[in-house]
Amino acid sequence: MMRMVDLIEKKRDGQSLTKAEISFIIDGYTKGDIPDYQMSAFTMAVFFRGMTDIERADFTLAMVDSGESIDLAAIEGIKVDKHSTGGVGDTTTLVLAPLVASVGVPVAKMSGRGLGHTGGTIDKLEAVPGFHVEITNEEFIELVNKNKVAVIGQSGNLTPADKKLYSLRDVTATVNSIPLIASSIMSKKIAAGADAIVLDVKTGAGAFMKDFAEAKELAGAMVDIGNNVGRHTIAVITDMSQPLGYAIGNALEVQEAIDTLKGEGPSDLEELCLTLGSQMVYLAKKAETLEQARELLSEAIRNGQALETLKTFLSAQGGDASVVDDYSKLPQATYKIELAAKEDGYVSAIVADGVGTAAMLLGAGRATKESVIDLAVGLLLRKKIGDKVSKGESLVTIYSNNEDIKEVKNKLYQSIQISSEKVESPTLILDKII
Repeated sequence: MMRMVDLIEKKRDGQSLTKAEISFIIDGYTKGDIPDYQMSAFTMAVFFRGMTDIERADFTLAMVDSGESIDLAAIEGIKVDKHSTGGVGDTTTLVLAPLVASVGVPVAKMSGRGLGHTGGTIDKLEAVPGFHVEITNEEFIELVNKNKVAVIGQSGNLTPADKKLYSLRDVTATVNSIPLIASSIMSKKIAAGADAIVLDVKTGAGAFMKDFAEAKELAGAMVDIGNNVGRHTIAVITDMSQPLGYAIGNALEVQEAIDTLKGEGPSDLEELCLTLGSQMVYLAKKAETLEQARELLSEAIRNGQALETLKTFLSAQGGDASVVDDYSKLPQATYKIELAAKEDGYVSAIVADGVGTAAMLLGAGRATKESVIDLAVGLLLRKKIGDKVSKGESLVTIYSNNEDIKEVKNKLYQSIQISSEKVESPTLILDKII
């Protein structure tokens, strides 16, 4: 008979656990048979001893098996999911879903609401009047087969073991463990039914993984898990030392996504979407090479196909697709206030976390689950790292529904640094793990 204490001891001593032992741990913890204090001891042992590639794959699948899995078999073609480890101004899903769908790749996206600087993908999409994600699984599958794209809210009972374990790790100083982070992320993607997965792992000041070496290790761990459980997985490591694009805020990010699909978006956002999108198209076997996939996507932007797919997607889920041609139909903030530069020079740093916090202070994000997001407010960066700036010139346009924004301005001044020396713009795509 298995006992948890023996398995804790085994992992503490650096030995590998079998598939049956891992299943016993996850199953017992999910049901409440294994108490928090034993699971805490186990996660700390993993924190210090790590896991082999096989253990990580088994641990991930055990978490998938702890709850429901979404069956996307009724959707024609290879379903490719994209996961980003987050960041500030990360508008990629809003661009990628219609862009990739426009070349015939099915995008069946499950998204959450955001806790943090701005809303999640669903919150952002709800800035479009009428858009909703409350659809049945049958409608979801039907929409993807018909339009190649649909977005649905996350099912309540996906990977319950992960939810329970994450709360425990949060209060036992075991969040920052590569095997535990990798299996947590991958269990959700696998349970959501994807055939193949593209990962965007962020690094830099505005990312969960501040250090490039750690981000690379996490990306490698997730790619190994995906491939070991039969899901073709590739990863890109990208810079998040400054916010992506110019917009931070829900309606503002929707507008920026539409601009990008028109071929008029920020160059860094477009570059990242073409890089991730070409990997999705390649994994879906709609192109023989990444270069060919990228050309398909560039052409879809040029000929308007991507924009038409966005309109179809929005209206199919109740949204007013005319926002694509008339941004005034998106939620509008009462005040537009410019943040003036206090000196001449060059922008040398934009601390993404700090800028994100400023957006949250305006009401663009949730500080707690109960917080109500103001979809109209946010920030529009006027300068990025490496840009020349003159005293009095605007660094940021602040969109607010409140005139008193002293705290927001102070946060932004702390987060945007200006130096007399010219600084190079950071490299966006740092590495690829295929």
